[in-house]
Amino acid sequence: MSSTSNKHPYHLVNPSPWPFVASVAAVVLAVGAINYMKEGQPWVMLAGLLLVLYTMYVWWRDVIREAQKDKSHTKEVQFGLKFGVGLFILSELMFFVAWFWAFFNASLGGSPAGDVWPPEGIEPIHTFGLPFINTMLLVISGFVLEWGHKGLMKDNRKRAILGVYGAFGLGFVFMCVQLYEYGAAGFGFTDGIYSSVFYMATGFHGFHVFVGLVSLFICGVRLQKGDFTKDQHVGLLSTSWYWHFVDIVWIFLFVWVYWWGNSAFFAQ
Repeated sequence: MSSTSNKHPYHLVNPSPWPFVASVAAVVLAVGAINYMKEGQPWVMLAGLLLVLYTMYVWWRDVIREAQKDKSHTKEVQFGLKFGVGLFILSELMFFVAWFWAFFNASLGGSPAGDVWPPEGIEPIHTFGLPFINTMLLVISGFVLEWGHKGLMKDNRKRAILGVYGAFGLGFVFMCVQLYEYGAAGFGFTDGIYSSVFYMATGFHGFHVFVGLVSLFICGVRLQKGDFTKDQHVGLLSTSWYWHFVDIVWIFLFVWVYWWGNSAFFAQ
């Protein structure tokens, strides 16, 4: 129901199955990921991932209809959506707090391996090789996306499209470099506490990059269709916030895991 028929500016959402489906998808993905890490069987995890992607598509489709067709996204509704995205990013930050906690606990002596870090037999990835290249890619992508966003605010749609797709391209290269880095690494996920924490922290970040890439691609398509305007572009703004969050988390990963964690400071 459109908010124009109400005496208030808020949007009362119609009953939707997608919150429940999203919860089921998240559980399947999490259980599948655990099974993959323990048994090496990826099928449940892949099924969960596909279900998550499907839920993202149909849920976003409904939200876009509310904004474009029903004209339900008033300024008050837009504020609520932005506030919700901010809380979501904050909740995602807590995941990374856990990974950093595990890293510092292990590296500073919270485990037997903490006496020497990285543990003996582990040759860490060179700090100023591929990790540094990836850092530059993500930082530049953040500036490119912001440049595109500012273009939309000036009614320059072409600049906005270039900025979004430019950030997407740099992010895609980032993922390719990280996959190559994993293939070239001299240690596996089960080769001790260092390996486990390293792959969980960087891999979880990589998943967030993937989600950001999907969001950027959708924003690029919507810009080409003429969906966003300078007064109503919550989807693009939310994606921009999320991408900057991904940038900042990676900088922390680079500084603490790749640089500080690999330094001779730990040599005993």
